[in-house]
Amino acid sequence: MPESSDYTSLGLVCGIEIHQQLDTAAKLFCGCPTRIRDSEEHDHQFFRHLRPARSELGEIDRAALEEVLVSRKFIYRSYDTTCLVEADDEPPSELNPEALEIGLVVSRLLNMQIADEVHTMRKIVIDGSNTSGFQRTAYLASHGGIETSRGRVGIETICLEEEAARIVDDRGDEVIYSLDRLGIPLVEICTSPDIISPSHAREVAQRLGMILRSTGRVKRGLGTIRQDVNVSIRGGARVEIKGVQELNLIETIVAVEAERQKLLLKISGELLARGAIVHRRVAEVTGIFAGTGSKVIESALRKGGVVLAVRLEGFSGLLAREIQPGRRLGSELSDRAKRAGVGGIFHSDELPAYGITQKEVEAVRSELGAGEGDSVVMVAAPRDRAEAAMKAVLERGEEALAGVPEETRRALPDGTSEYMRPLPGSARMYPETDVPPVVVTSDYVNSLKLPELFDERAARFSDEYGLNREFAGLIASSPNYQLFEKFAMKLSTGSLAEEAERPRSFVEDAKRDILAEEAERIRGFPDAVRDLSLPPALVVRTLEMIPRELARDGIPISSLTEDRYLDALSLIAGGRVAKEGVPQLLETMANRPELSAAQAAEAAGLAGVGEGDVEAVVARIVADKEEFIRERGEAAMGPLMGLVMKELRGKADGALVSSALRREIDRILAQ
Repeated sequence: MPESSDYTSLGLVCGIEIHQQLDTAAKLFCGCPTRIRDSEEHDHQFFRHLRPARSELGEIDRAALEEVLVSRKFIYRSYDTTCLVEADDEPPSELNPEALEIGLVVSRLLNMQIADEVHTMRKIVIDGSNTSGFQRTAYLASHGGIETSRGRVGIETICLEEEAARIVDDRGDEVIYSLDRLGIPLVEICTSPDIISPSHAREVAQRLGMILRSTGRVKRGLGTIRQDVNVSIRGGARVEIKGVQELNLIETIVAVEAERQKLLLKISGELLARGAIVHRRVAEVTGIFAGTGSKVIESALRKGGVVLAVRLEGFSGLLAREIQPGRRLGSELSDRAKRAGVGGIFHSDELPAYGITQKEVEAVRSELGAGEGDSVVMVAAPRDRAEAAMKAVLERGEEALAGVPEETRRALPDGTSEYMRPLPGSARMYPETDVPPVVVTSDYVNSLKLPELFDERAARFSDEYGLNREFAGLIASSPNYQLFEKFAMKLSTGSLAEEAERPRSFVEDAKRDILAEEAERIRGFPDAVRDLSLPPALVVRTLEMIPRELARDGIPISSLTEDRYLDALSLIAGGRVAKEGVPQLLETMANRPELSAAQAAEAAGLAGVGEGDVEAVVARIVADKEEFIRERGEAAMGPLMGLVMKELRGKADGALVSSALRREIDRILAQ
């Protein structure tokens, strides 16, 4: 059965949200640069305590309420590039016009209906990631869509948002944030729930990422783009999984979440069949552990803590039931308890263990009146935190009876997820009165220049340059694609065939075979005429493949800027460095950035050799191996080619060497 059929039977409903940082000169509501700093460079820090506020209708958002289960101190590190807006000591400036322009370009690429006026809103966020206790977000457009292999996927909204501060250290009671990232402009793209399978989710995310990168105006690298995935199945509930940074992980995340909800529904059915009950009584059982051998409990009691326990009637064996790879129903209860500031919980499905004896377990069960089919859950912590943790455990136990709770979860590196907070509601949004609205005219929107999409560019490169799909896609999505077009020869069967037959000097003649092969390889491509330059595949290798190989070997390729690639390609196109010497040239340029390309070529011993030098080396090696040639005949070509190229060390083009060597071997064999 096809994958989509499997998930149709499950009743999968899925949508994704893409958060992409924009590559602007300044942040969204101030003039500070969008540069990430080393947190150890900070020259000042301050702290805040954040609390939830009521909305205009007098409501407090449920997600915000849970953030303050434990009072935490938020410490913010600032830099010489930090201003008072980021510290929330000054009102924000007007919406960054550069970020607005990029957002509108993306909106047009997604065929969306753009708002006449852009209004900024406040979204309550009190996890410390914003000094103000809210995130500013501006609605740009709605009702768009993209085409995929599984049909059209709607794009519900696109918004501009300010990026959150990044966590430097989480110490439990204190969290340290860095303000360098706070305020970097983001676009948030939300799809409709039209995604029908895990692989479809990956395809949609991949296409949206391609469209964003095609603008050439978004940041690149780890952490600059994040996907949030919304998943539910028939009978389940909407669950938002936040912070998926790896494209390859989306497919796993969707599949694992669908299976988690399926298993939670099965557990709910078993609990109801057993007549399970969550008893709200919380018992203090500290005295039972007065002489315990459990280091965790002993440490908590030594610090003045208590041990509390609750009874989950009919839950026996189900807390140990796996619902994600390596994670069980008990893990879900533990995640909730940890939000109250405790290290975790103990439950009877995993005891005796952790130094807790069977005798102690039986004593706790007796205190709670737990029967054979019941589970007990315990926590050891300061009283206020232990009470909050037990309350959270009981709530999650009741949710297990109902099935799948609506919640926000955090994506983990292995494709599983853990609880973060409840799904937020409408009470978290209210108007931002410090930022004036921006009028967006149709004339302005229509004047925006739209970029060539990567997939369109890749198709054009394949047609015009004869590149295979891999090479065309690689260079089309590269920032160096303009350099490629400057140096790569456009291919056509007619022009190349004519070039191959034209009378030539020795040097030109050496390239004849390559030209003829290129003409044959691209026969049937549209005719394109251009002055002969570098073979397209060689330019792609120079700009993309070789630098990646060098990076894997630890070579610092960050010094290979566009200007330096330009100089290197100029040397190659001018015949001053043979294509065989390109890896050595780029390696030398990377290791010694103070050298020009010409100086690096000289330092690497790659200065090109002339026709006479090539003929002299070939003649000497052929003379030395004459007996070998007579013995092996045409088969001597390969070994001798290796000897010549080894001696020339990338100083001469392989085609030139091959032509000269072929002539000498033919001369010997003709005698």
